[in-house]
Amino acid sequence: MAELVREDDTLVLKLSTVEKAEGVHGDIQVPISSVEAVAVVDDIIHAVHGIKMPGSRLPGVFAMGTFMSGKETIFAIIHHQNKRGVRVTLHGERFDALLIGADDPEKLVASLRL
Repeated sequence: MAELVREDDTLVLKLSTVEKAEGVHGDIQVPISSVEAVAVVDDIIHAVHGIKMPGSRLPGVFAMGTFMSGKETIFAIIHHQNKRGVRVTLHGERFDALLIGADDPEKLVASLRL
């Protein structure tokens, strides 16, 4: 299961081996200074939109990988059991946003100390 953590001045999305394979991507690190906002999303799977480039997806069920829609590039890690999650909006990075499914998104946001 993916883990979003703060390590000093860096936000790190740690992926399991399976998530790395399904999302066709390794762990993601971004400076805290690149984080514009962090928000709880109640229907996280439907926040994923656009063309999958590359990754794995079954619409409405799970999404892992890079998604492009218009000028926005999103990296998502959402498992089928995740109804809720977190959106991290970024600036000046490869991804405009990270979407992460979470059992307790409020606890996750609080743990980031942003």
